[in-house]
Amino acid sequence: MSYIIGNKCIGEKDGSCMEVCPIDDCIVEGETSMYINPDSCINCGACLYECPVEAIYDSEEDAIKYGELEAVHKNYEFFGFKFKQ
Repeated sequence: MSYIIGNKCIGEKDGSCMEVCPIDDCIVEGETSMYINPDSCINCGACLYECPVEAIYDSEEDAIKYGELEAVHKNYEFFGFKFKQ
C-alpha cells in the first residue's frame, strides 16, 4: 500500500507535500502532477495533511474507490512499476 496523488494535483503542483516528506526523493514532480514512489513511501501521512487541494489518498484502494484508478496507474508508471490490482 502506498499513498497516491490524484487528479486534483494536475496543474496545481504546490510542492508543500515534498517539503514535509521525511524521505528524500519519495515525492517527485512530474510534468503535470506530483508522484509518490511506492517503494520509498513509509506511509507516515505527513503529505496527506499538507496538501492544499486534498489530492492525496492514503492508499491505492481509497484512490480507486474514489475513481482515481488512472492516477494509481500513472503513479506506478512514472516510477517504472506495474500496478498489480
